[in-house]
Amino acid sequence: MTKLDRTDARMLLAMCDAPRATGVQLAATLGLARNTVQARLARWDQEKVLAPIDRCVAPRDLGYPLKAFITAVVDQHRLDDVIAALATIAQVTQVTGLSGAADLLIGVVATDADDLYRVAGLVLAVPGVERTTMSVAMHEVVAYRTRPLLEERARKP
Repeated sequence: MTKLDRTDARMLLAMCDAPRATGVQLAATLGLARNTVQARLARWDQEKVLAPIDRCVAPRDLGYPLKAFITAVVDQHRLDDVIAALATIAQVTQVTGLSGAADLLIGVVATDADDLYRVAGLVLAVPGVERTTMSVAMHEVVAYRTRPLLEERARKP
């Protein structure tokens, strides 16, 4: 696990503001040596600090305006197979392991209500999925973000 320091946080905040900035531009903006910026960018690449670019593309822009979350109770002896099968469903955007009443939280997208019904059926048909409950996302109130954490880290010595 990578521990990001104050300079890393400042660089990431600058990249939030200007995602296509070059290393030279970042160095100038932050008052850092170009080699410092390049070394940190290389380290982030090696340690996979930054998420893949596909996480920045909204499913809505790809024709999937409907978002839902499915909680699933899974046969624990088949958990790895269930996860592998879910990963083959294109409309599954994320799968998170949970503690509590359900085992998995599955984010899905769909083109419309009929498509959502179809996708939910695909999830339920996965061998090892025992039961599911679905909630349709009505409105994203706070989108996934890390900027406040970066700002906090940038302030700490």
